[in-house]
Amino acid sequence: MKDILLNIEAIIFASEEGINANEIKQILKDALAIDINKQEVLDMLNKIGEKYTDEDQIFSLKVFNKQYQFLTKEKYHETVNQLQAHKDKKKLSQAALETLSIIAYRQPITKLEVEQIRGVNCDYSIQRLLEKNLIEIVGKAESIGKPLLYATSGQFMQHFGIRSVKDLPQLKDIITDDNSIGEAAK
Repeated sequence: MKDILLNIEAIIFASEEGINANEIKQILKDALAIDINKQEVLDMLNKIGEKYTDEDQIFSLKVFNKQYQFLTKEKYHETVNQLQAHKDKKKLSQAALETLSIIAYRQPITKLEVEQIRGVNCDYSIQRLLEKNLIEIVGKAESIGKPLLYATSGQFMQHFGIRSVKDLPQLKDIITDDNSIGEAAK
């Protein structure tokens, strides 16, 4: 019984968006080869919830729209907010900004295509952009080797305050006589 409880805790902890009782039941069946009914899962979820009401625990089991997930208790929100603020302070490098711009204007695009445009390896920049959820993998190209295709994410759109890629500034909106290089065409 305790082993099943710990497995349920692990499932909830590992699920990013939350998980419902039926999904937990199915995962337990597949992973542990046990047949458990939904009411038993709900009873165990209640026991886990009680366990995390203890003041020594930093998070609690919450249910939103029948989805179970662990959330940090309110008294730790300020500390967690500081962590998030600390993460957000880490700015993107010039290389990452260039890579992000290329992906935004040419999406979906492969890493090789980005590297051909920039002329340098983009592994680190793409990894950083993925970690910051500014880009996402949207599929695989039909070319040889089936390379991954990258595009901007919903978080990119939200961060820059745009509704779609069509809202990105066009080159004609950016280039003016004030910021052009060289002599004007005659």
